[in-house]
Amino acid sequence: MKLIYNVEDRPKFSQVLIFALQQMLAIMAATLVVPVLVNSYGQVNLNMDIAAALMGAGFGTLCYQLFTKGKSPVFLGSSFTFLGSMYSATVFGYFGIFVGAVLAGLVYVIIAAVIKLCGTKWIDKLMPPIIIGPTVAIIGLCLAGNAVGDLTKSSVTGEYNLVAILCGLIALGTVIACSVYGKKMARLIPFIIGILAGYAAALIFTLIGNATGNTNLQILTFDALKALDFGSVGGWIHVPDFTFLHIGESADFSAIGNIAMLYMPVAFVVFAEHIADHKNLSSIINRDLVGKEPGLARTLLGDGVGSMVGAFFGGCPNTTYGESVGCIAISGNASLITITTAAIGCIILSFFAPFVAFVNSIPSCVMGGVCVALYGFIAVSGLRMFKHMDLDDNRNLFVVATILITGIGGLSLHFGAITITNVATALILGILVNTFTHKKA
Repeated sequence: MKLIYNVEDRPKFSQVLIFALQQMLAIMAATLVVPVLVNSYGQVNLNMDIAAALMGAGFGTLCYQLFTKGKSPVFLGSSFTFLGSMYSATVFGYFGIFVGAVLAGLVYVIIAAVIKLCGTKWIDKLMPPIIIGPTVAIIGLCLAGNAVGDLTKSSVTGEYNLVAILCGLIALGTVIACSVYGKKMARLIPFIIGILAGYAAALIFTLIGNATGNTNLQILTFDALKALDFGSVGGWIHVPDFTFLHIGESADFSAIGNIAMLYMPVAFVVFAEHIADHKNLSSIINRDLVGKEPGLARTLLGDGVGSMVGAFFGGCPNTTYGESVGCIAISGNASLITITTAAIGCIILSFFAPFVAFVNSIPSCVMGGVCVALYGFIAVSGLRMFKHMDLDDNRNLFVVATILITGIGGLSLHFGAITITNVATALILGILVNTFTHKKA
């Protein structure tokens, strides 16, 4: 696709700050919700700090950029794929959370070493575009339920609400208008404008709802903002509760084998998703990140080490974010300096209590409306990868059909505490079907 800013381009500093903020808003909701979910559903409540997870994502992204030599413009954030592993690992305390992430990152490092020695041709043969394309598509399509679920509910009641849908659609419509009809700057920051427009609409409805006592109009909750005490230093500066401060409290080296079984098999699943994300990003920026520069060995190494570093601060293993890729696709801004600034911004803002509170106050319906565009672009990017494939050939048709239906249908495999996600299951089945239908006679 045609980019406004390429990887090496450096926009003006004032523009970079705005572009970086957009990247942060695109990835922040998902990054912050992972520790919240672990706190809610883990076997032991660890009270993982969302600000620490934000800082971990920032440092993890900087590590990734270091290992990829500044060639791959993508942000790393808390991985949802490891949620099941993290739930189970909470029984081992922060020690289990951190050691699990290190072991998962070690899997990436080992695979990267193998690829460095053996090359990537075997991967290209194992996972050609007819497999990677629909796999990328289902990554976006499987997130559709999350986007619509958020779009339809009020943050106050958590229930279906038509006014919430209106606010979300205002955000979505603003993103579309800025991207299609806006001038250069508007096209580069459609998500910021969309979120602000949706937030403003939700605020107006909420104020009317509060004044009239009509709960149907109450979309926005001020709880996160009310909790701030601006009369004290704590109301402005929040020192994150880092994971590394608590690792020694529950250290039990005899449990490493159990922790490894929770995390390491899942790491192989994320490896497949890693390839799909980078193939998708490659098609957007018109560069082969997997086979050429920086190469799959370096992207995996950066992902693995970045995951370890992220967990050291915030407990959450990191992974490349589809929201970040979608943001690049829609805005046309692939400038690496934007991602770097976003990473540094996350580190700084993790200490700034009002910003974290503001992000937490953004209504879910507004983020849902924005994510309709984000996730949709991920899906469309995948479909674009295999648009030139001959789907009149039943061999190709069965591969695509198997991946799309099992992926969208939610087929996942459970082996005790280990879960192979629907995306990974669909990818594995696609590889098997492709191998069977395309074998030489």
